Amino acid sequence: MNTPRLQTLGLAIVIVAAQGLAALEIVIPEGWDSPTKVAVAPFGGLLRDEPDAAVSVDIAGIVAFDLTRTGQFSLLPSENMLSYPTAPDQVYFRDWRLLGQDYLVIGRAWAEANGAVSVVYHLFDVNSEREVASSRVTAAPEQLRDVAHRIADEVYEQITGIRGAFSTKLLYVLVENAASRSPTYHLKIADSDGARGRTVFRSREPLLSPSWAPDAGRIAYVSFETGKSTIVVHNLVTGERTHVAAYPGINGAPEFSPDGTKLAMSLSRDGNSEIYTLDLASRELRRITRWPTAIDTEPSWTADGDGLIFTSDRSGKPQIYRIGLDKLLEERLTFEGDYNARARLLPNGRHLVYVHRRERVYHIAWQDLERDTVRVLTQTALDESPSLSPNGVMMIYATQDLGRGILAVVSIDNGFRYLLPEAAGDVREPAWSPFLDTLRGSR
Repeated sequence: MNTPRLQTLGLAIVIVAAQGLAALEIVIPEGWDSPTKVAVAPFGGLLRDEPDAAVSVDIAGIVAFDLTRTGQFSLLPSENMLSYPTAPDQVYFRDWRLLGQDYLVIGRAWAEANGAVSVVYHLFDVNSEREVASSRVTAAPEQLRDVAHRIADEVYEQITGIRGAFSTKLLYVLVENAASRSPTYHLKIADSDGARGRTVFRSREPLLSPSWAPDAGRIAYVSFETGKSTIVVHNLVTGERTHVAAYPGINGAPEFSPDGTKLAMSLSRDGNSEIYTLDLASRELRRITRWPTAIDTEPSWTADGDGLIFTSDRSGKPQIYRIGLDKLLEERLTFEGDYNARARLLPNGRHLVYVHRRERVYHIAWQDLERDTVRVLTQTALDESPSLSPNGVMMIYATQDLGRGILAVVSIDNGFRYLLPEAAGDVREPAWSPFLDTLRGSR
C-alpha cells in the first residue's frame, strides 16, 4: 500500500489491521448492556518526513479498541461522527449530545525537529461540558503504540476510577507444528491486545507454565531442554537464564511471590507432588504441604504474600485449597463440581477464578469466597490456564478453536469476550504481566 508522506495519524487504521490485528475476533455475548458511550475522534496533526512506524499507527483506533475490549464502553464509529475536532476550541458539545455520547476523546500528533513525535489528548465529559483530563507525551515513533495504550489507561481510569491495564504485556507459549513429530516451542511476549508479538526463547522441547516477576523484568517457566523438567528464571533485560530447580522427579508450576524474592512451585522430589517455596537469593527450599497420598500442584500467592492457593486431589478429585505460610493451616475453598484447578485470586482477595468442569466440559469459573457463589465466565470448551489482568478487570485464558489452541479474553464483570488467534500455530498457557511503565524515558 502506498501512502503519502504527509498524512494524519487518524487515517492509518487500514495499515494497522494489515500489520497484525486483522486476525483478532471480537465476540459480544448476550447481556452486554448499559455501556458508557465514548467517542474517540481521529487524531489530527501532520507528521513531516517521519519513519513509516509513525504514520502506520492509528492512535485513536488503538485507544478506541482498548476501551471496547473491556466490555464497559460502546465506541462511536468515526463515520457516524458529525465533526472531527482535534483541539478543545473545535468541540461543540451539542453535536456529541445529539449522538448520545457520554465522553469525547480528541487529540493530535506532530513530529518534533529531533525526530520524536509529540501527542496530546483531551478527555471531555459531554453532559457537563467540561474537560476532565489532558496530557502530552513525547516519544520515539516506534513507541506510538505505547503512547496510545497509555492514553487509553488514563481515559479508563478517569471514567471508572480503576487503573487501566492496556500498557501491560502477555506472555504465552506458541507451538509450531504441534501435531508433528518435531514441534518447536516459542515463549512469546506481546502487547495486551496481541500486537507486536516477539519470541524471547525457543526450544525443540516443551515449555510450560510461564509466569511474571512483579517487576516484569524476569519470567519463570518449565523447560525440558535438558531432557527432564527444569524450572528456569529468565532475565528479560540481560537474556540470562538460570536453572533454579532441577530436582529428581517433577519440577513444575513456578510462581513468583508478590515481592519477587521467592518462587512457589510443585516438586515430587520426596515421592509425591507437594508445594514448596524457594528463596531465590539463598536457594533455601521450604516444603509447604505434606499429604503423602495426594497430588498438590499449581500454587499461586495471596496478594499479601502470606499464603498460597493450590490444587490438590486429596479429597478424591482436584479441588482448590488455601494455606497460610506461618502456621501451615489449610482450608478447602471449592466444593461445587468434581474438578476445580489452576486458581488465581483477584487483587481484592475476595474473588477467585479457576478451571471448572461442568457437565464434562471445562470452563473458567468465578467464585465469591465470602458468599460462596460460583458463576461460569466462559462458554467455550476445553478452557484452561486463566490469568488475570493486574487491575482484576479482565482475564485471559487458553481455549480451542477448530482444533487448535488460541487465547481468549473475557471481562470479569460482564462476560464481554474477544479472541486473540495466533496464525502461526497452537497457543497455550498465557500469563498477564503486572503493571508496566512502557514509556520509560519519554516525556
